[in-house]
Formats: sequence, C-alpha cells, structure tokens
Amino acid sequence: MPFGIGRSPVDKRNRTVADLLVAQLIEAGVRRIYGIVGDSLNPVVDAVHRSNTGENAGKGIEWIHVRHEEAAAFAAAAEAEVTGSLAVCAGSCGPGNLHLINGLYDANRSRVPVLAIASHIPSKQIGTGFFQETHPDRLFTECSVYSEMISSADQAPRVINSAIHHAYGARGVSVLTLPGDVADLDAPAAVPDVACRPAPPRVVPDAGAVQQLADAIGAAKKVTIFAGAGVRGAHDDVIALADKIAAPVGHSLRGKEFIQYDNPFDVGMSGLLGYGAAFDAMHDCDLLILLGTDFPYDQFLPESVRTAQVDVDPTHLGRRTRLDLAVVGDVGETVRALLPLVKKARSRKFLDSMVSKHEKAMTGVVGAYTKKVERTTPIHPEFVADTLDQVASDDAVFTVDTGMCNVWAARYITPNGRRRVIGSFIHGSMANALPHAIGVAASQPDRQVVAMAGDGGLSMLLGELVTLKHYDLPVKVVLFDNASLGMVRLEMLVDGLPMFGTESPHVDYAAVANAIGIPAVRVEKPKDLRRALQEALNRPGPALVDVVTDPRALSIPPNITAGQVRGFAVAMSKEILGGGMGEVVSMARANLRNVPRP
Repeated sequence: MPFGIGRSPVDKRNRTVADLLVAQLIEAGVRRIYGIVGDSLNPVVDAVHRSNTGENAGKGIEWIHVRHEEAAAFAAAAEAEVTGSLAVCAGSCGPGNLHLINGLYDANRSRVPVLAIASHIPSKQIGTGFFQETHPDRLFTECSVYSEMISSADQAPRVINSAIHHAYGARGVSVLTLPGDVADLDAPAAVPDVACRPAPPRVVPDAGAVQQLADAIGAAKKVTIFAGAGVRGAHDDVIALADKIAAPVGHSLRGKEFIQYDNPFDVGMSGLLGYGAAFDAMHDCDLLILLGTDFPYDQFLPESVRTAQVDVDPTHLGRRTRLDLAVVGDVGETVRALLPLVKKARSRKFLDSMVSKHEKAMTGVVGAYTKKVERTTPIHPEFVADTLDQVASDDAVFTVDTGMCNVWAARYITPNGRRRVIGSFIHGSMANALPHAIGVAASQPDRQVVAMAGDGGLSMLLGELVTLKHYDLPVKVVLFDNASLGMVRLEMLVDGLPMFGTESPHVDYAAVANAIGIPAVRVEKPKDLRRALQEALNRPGPALVDVVTDPRALSIPPNITAGQVRGFAVAMSKEILGGGMGEVVSMARANLRNVPRP
C-alpha cells in the first residue's frame, strides 16, 4: 500500500478508489491540489487529508483551498508552466467542476501538463436529470487532450495512469470524471506502475529540408528571423545563426523571454502589443524565417515576402501566412544542423539599419513615458512597469493580466534568461494574473512572484486575495488601477466606435487588501512609487501596491494601418459629437508621445 494511504488510526476501511488516485498522483510527483471541497468530491478530499496523517505526515498531498475553481485551474497551469511537472486541480459535481473550464482552456492552449479531477453525481443517477447533473466527460473534451469517466474500481488504475501519460505526452490537460460513489469503492489490490515525467524527445529535421533552407538563405540578400516560444532552450544557437547570416531577430510575446536577452540583433515585437522595428524587419526582407512560432495575427505578417517556417508541430505550418519552405523539427536541432551549411553574410547593412531603427523607437516612442514623468499625474502605466522592472529581482516570475498589462510587460519587463513572464497569452482570459501567481508561489515559495494585475482583472477574482492571506503566499500584487478596461477602449477606437461600457468605479483596492489582512498601500504620486514597490517586494508574505494610473494611456502599435487610422479618427469624431470633447483632448495629451512617427 503506497504511503499507507487508506489507513489511519481512526479509519480502518479498505483502500478506496479515491485513495488509489491520491497514491498514484503522489507516485507521479504531485505535491498539491487546488480546489474547493464539497459533496461528490469529499471522498477525494478525505483521501488527500489522510495522505498526510500519522507516519505519512508531510509526505502526502497539500490541499490549496482557492475561492473559485477557475482560480484553481489557473494556479495549476502556472505551477505546471514553471516546474514542468504535473499539476492538479479539482472541482465538485456540476457547478464546481464547470468553474474549472476557463482555466483549463488556458492550460491546454498553453500546452502544460495539468490533471483535473471533475467529480460527478452518483453513478446510478447519471442520465436522469439529477440535481447538479452535467456530463463532465463530454464538456471538457474541447479543452483537454484526454477526458474519461471512471465508472468502476477495476478500471480506475489504468485510466488514472493514462490520464497522467496524456498530460505529459500530449502536452495538455487530462480530465478524470469521477462519481462520488465510485471514488468510495474499494480499490483493486493490483496496481500497475505509475507514470512518471518522461524526458522530452529529440525531433531532428529532415536533412534535405535543412539544405533547402540553407539554399534559400544563401539566395536572399536580406533575411529576418521571427522567433516564438519554440526557441526555448535554443537561444545561443539562434543568436549564432542571426550573427552568421546578418539577420535581425524579432519575436512574439511568448518568445520574448527566451530570445530577447543577450541579443544584439533584437528588433522587438510585432502585433498590436508590439514595439520597435520587428514589423519593418519582417516586411522589408527577402526571406522571413519563422522559428517555433504560431503567431496568430496575420495582419502583421507579410504577404509578399518569401517565408520559411520551422516548427516541431507540422499542424502549425502555413496556417497563418504564406509558406514557401517548411521544416519539421525542434528549433535547436534544426538551427544546429543549419549553421554549418550557411555562409557568413557579406553585408550587414540591412541588419544594422533595422537595429538602428529599433533603438530609435525604444528611446523615442516606447521610452517616452519613462523619462521626466516623476511629477506627472495620473501616473503613466509605462513608468510603473519600467520602475518595477528596475527593482524586481533577477529571477522574478511576473504573472500578467490580459489587456494593457500585457503591453506594459511586453515593452518594459526585461528578460535575462532567469526571469519568467507568464500570462494567458493564447487563450486571452481576463483575471489570470493573481491565480497564476498563486500557483507559482505555492510551488516555488522562495522565488519572488509579482502579479501585474489590472483592476478589471483583479475585481473578477478578488476573492483570491483571501487565498493569499490564508496560505501567506509571498505574492506581490502590483495593481495598474485605471478604473477602466483599457484594452477594450483601444479596440473600440481601432474599430471606429465611441468608448462605452469600459469605465469602472474608483475603488481603493489597498483598503480592501488591508481589510483582508494583506499589507497594502495606494500610490497616487510618481515620487512615491519606487519606495512603495521596494517595500512591498522586500516584505515577507503577500503585499499589494495599488497604483492609480492614467486611464487615457493607450498602447499605440508602432505600425498602424490606414483602416486603423480611420477608425481612430471616426471614434474621436463620435466622442466630440457626443459631448466628449474634454475626453478627446485628455486622451490626446496622454498619448501624443506614443503616436508613431515616420
């Protein structure tokens, strides 16, 4: 009986299916489950409790009581992201496990190993319209790589093992639907070996495809590299290739932390959140090489530039933009095979011009609000992000809310190979920063964890501040408090719509946090910002810094289409005609220095 699970001084029952599940999770390296206890889930919760009793104290699984199951799934996703190991969340039948679904979508699209326990109504009631009846084994199929219901004790061991294998092997979410009465059945005596974390495979590209890519590089006068999250672990190889073929290197948001640091050929990021010269470098080259990226915004990708794509997943090839040359393989393996086949570029003129343009953009447009604003109120959010970047530790983990916080993190948080930046970058959910931070801090309590939250996101899962206090998790919440939905405002302007429904009441979130028992301070003057951030970061346990920022500060991309310009003009006209002249003038003042210039 692994870890003695199922036996305690006060419980002489045989080992149950719930005990078996917990034992297999422990053998697979799981150390905590995020969730909310209740009804059909109680046998599993009880097994978790007993896994830490008697001689097993400290050897079992910790239960992390979140305040909303959505937060449980987000927390598990972040733990899996930073550890690479299986993380687990759980929800009771009906509404309980349905609340998991948004966070599970995020985890599955981020391709991290998460196992969700979706407890179910009594098995004899399934199909009768019973109280809280849903069908989790069907509901979760779209946001998982594996979703099965355990309907008998004999079936349980192999299905649990299969779920663990799928989460690792298929890189995503596995869902186990478990009726409460089945969880309480006696477990079978024989249990198969428990799955463990496998070593990742090497995906070596076809030699002929690599030679074709080398020939294409040799035939091009101007080459640009655009890197995504697939360059993780291949930083030095990609930099060596860029140096040899004189290629500027742009990146996606998810690729930023893996390629931007120690990169003299960096030209920034493209897209609506973009900055620098990445857009120009991709559109002005003769050959664009996409490395490990499934960048979805085709309006920022060139249509008339010859394009090569390297990806470990062949389903990603050519689905976003034109594809002239495809290489299936790991980026590192491909680049290492490619390097001996390419000749050193004779001219670095294109590279130098793009790097120069990038530096101009960074010191001009992007850097506009990080200088000479110590007396400007409301506080510019760019100034907050830049100051946070300076005072945070070199190995900090930043969890970032979707929306404007994504922009400020992308532009001002400096990667160095040890820092991590985690967000809902593919699923794009609001309210992810705080629960993501919970998962990181619970699994890596000695690491500095900073949640860059917007007031829109924080207010959606505000109850998770109670979770921080409950477990004294060392999460530092830096709140960009502009009392509005900033990204939605920008989206409306781009579409030529007047701003509507984006405003929120002014709330003193520092007072809310203090009432919960979390040390917090509200910052309204730029001169008070650095000290407030430093004190929060140096404090043990949780802390919150509520920074009142300018709601009119918007992220203007470095390249705006004619249609977007027309949209801004139409939207501003509508604001004026609707009596919003003062708002238009204020927005112009707040964003004038961010308007791209030729």
